[in-house]
Amino acid sequence: MSQRSTWQWPLLVGVAILIAAVIYAAWPRSADLTAFEPDAMAQLETAMWRAYYEKRYAALFGDLYLASRDQYNFSPLDSVRIAFAAAGAARAFQPSSSRAEAEVALPWLVTYFRILSVGSQAAFDIDDAARTELAWWQARREAVPPEQYGAIIAHVAVLVYGIDNDSVRQAGLARAQAMAYRDQRGGDIGEADWSAIQEQLRTAYGLLKRALPTPRS
Repeated sequence: MSQRSTWQWPLLVGVAILIAAVIYAAWPRSADLTAFEPDAMAQLETAMWRAYYEKRYAALFGDLYLASRDQYNFSPLDSVRIAFAAAGAARAFQPSSSRAEAEVALPWLVTYFRILSVGSQAAFDIDDAARTELAWWQARREAVPPEQYGAIIAHVAVLVYGIDNDSVRQAGLARAQAMAYRDQRGGDIGEADWSAIQEQLRTAYGLLKRALPTPRS
């Protein structure tokens, strides 16, 4: 074998592997926002909250990726894009101290919902969904009762899924109550509290799951 062939062969193999990896990452999947498992989503969201409050944005990105990839069946590439947009929105919002400043998170949320819309069975207004999501973030910060911002959370689900029923509203309230519990514990929060929050989120996602149509096959 010539010296040229000796170095060309590993190069060709490397290029082939790279092409295969790109195809795998970008190949369209049948993304479906109704396909999630409540237990898995509760565990992931609890981890996301912990990462957010501890300002561990890399961990937040990783959990967002897993939710998109494993629970909603987005492609690896789209899962990265979703995670990047959602983590970017959270990081932009966290240091803001007014509604005007919080608007910096809006472009990130618009991108997030635009990619997420691929997995929805209903067409929805992306800008409206992004603004509604930001509205409950800000309402929670302003110490609005969970019953009120829970209704806004439920409205995001109504927009994204195109379904409005009592289970969707109860799911929004249950999620808000989990957030209120975390806020109440504040800096004193411990492992038992996080376990309680995960149970509350399991209830919330269970209610939402029951409200939705059967996942696409």
